[in-house]
Amino acid sequence: MSDYDFDLFVIGAGSGGVRAARIAASHGARVGICEESRVGGTCVIRGCVPKKLLVYAAHFAEDFEDAKGFGWTVGPATFSWPDLIRAKDDEIDRLNRVYLGLLSDAGVTLYQERGTFIGAHRIQLGEESFSAERILIATGGRPWVPDISGIEYAITSDEAFHLEELPERIAVVGGGYIACEFAGIFNGLGAAVTQLYRGDAVLRGFDHEVRSVVSSELRKKGIDLMLESNVERIRKTGAGFELDLDGGEILEVDRVMYATGRVPNVRGLGLRDVGVEVSPDGRIVVDELSCTNIDHIYAVGDVTSRVNLTPVATYEGHCFADTVFGNQTRPVNHEYVPSAVFSQPPVGTVGYSEEDAVHHIGPVDVYRSEFRPMKHTLSGRDEKTMMKLIVERESRKVVGIHVVGLDAPEIVQGFAVAVKSGLTKERFDCTIGIHPTAAEELVTMRNPVRSHG
Repeated sequence: MSDYDFDLFVIGAGSGGVRAARIAASHGARVGICEESRVGGTCVIRGCVPKKLLVYAAHFAEDFEDAKGFGWTVGPATFSWPDLIRAKDDEIDRLNRVYLGLLSDAGVTLYQERGTFIGAHRIQLGEESFSAERILIATGGRPWVPDISGIEYAITSDEAFHLEELPERIAVVGGGYIACEFAGIFNGLGAAVTQLYRGDAVLRGFDHEVRSVVSSELRKKGIDLMLESNVERIRKTGAGFELDLDGGEILEVDRVMYATGRVPNVRGLGLRDVGVEVSPDGRIVVDELSCTNIDHIYAVGDVTSRVNLTPVATYEGHCFADTVFGNQTRPVNHEYVPSAVFSQPPVGTVGYSEEDAVHHIGPVDVYRSEFRPMKHTLSGRDEKTMMKLIVERESRKVVGIHVVGLDAPEIVQGFAVAVKSGLTKERFDCTIGIHPTAAEELVTMRNPVRSHG
């Protein structure tokens, strides 16, 4: 028996921390875990799950409109923001109970307190402290906002889920996936939305054609997308807020939401006091086995800023536990991780963008198709689907898939297996498509639209 109170102590009970704790316990480790908020982390409590529920809600207005093209007559519809938030909260409560049950059933000891380092092997929790042979940091990320005058009046995604009423006019500042998703949510639910982004197209880091198509489609939905625009000052007024823009304009709104990025949640943990290497932006530096420069301290998830996605954190947590406590060596491979943006229309993507492929892969061929989804031939809606394949010329491997349109995330999840497996364009070509579906387009594109190298 170890002289330590725990074989493993996990700081942070989000997706990565909970998975690591459970798997380590299943390997026979004595595990403790702490969480200063609610068990489940960003994804379950204030991220992916509640956001996706709100995305579903936002689609109903268009569904009611589209029904007419299919012979349906839909009567007057009303929407209640409080009812939606109440239903969302009930589901989050249920999932929180599920996570609590998972930890309990695994034999993990939970402390609902903030944990901080007071020694290389010791964690402070409120009025008590515990020692652990190994410690895992899984504290995730937090929203970042710029230091401008009036920023205290802005909300972030954390607060957006708990607004008492739907604002009539809202400014969403940012161009990343969170900004695009919430712009679509508020717009679909009936708010007048202005989205401001300092770049020339939303979704920086995504394939350039994905960025272009999403920017265009957001505007079609009625979102006032102001590119190459930034907020210099926020002022409180009697009726709401005034935003001074860098172009000289003044924008009047009822709410201001900032979705300008996230940073590792490491403030006050005491990492530097125990010698854990942290980069200037707060990222904990780890190796391929999630170990820090201190050989018994590890980190997984968004706090490491490798790939900031919930399934990645979960996978990293599992690999860590198997490696350290399960007598397996499981490094995490972050290549070809699929991702989605639940904008309207949504995005699904895996692998290299066209521009990154040119720099990292070499000569590539690009296949692309853009079309009107079958559903909208009768609904009459002006919405496009775009699909794109990036193929390494020499090996013929498909190294990138990008889809914008209805069901894009569901489509790409399946095709991600093919990309991860290194399948070639010829294997795609000899696969018979399901007709009529949008996804069949990915196995029927025969001629490249352009080549590089």
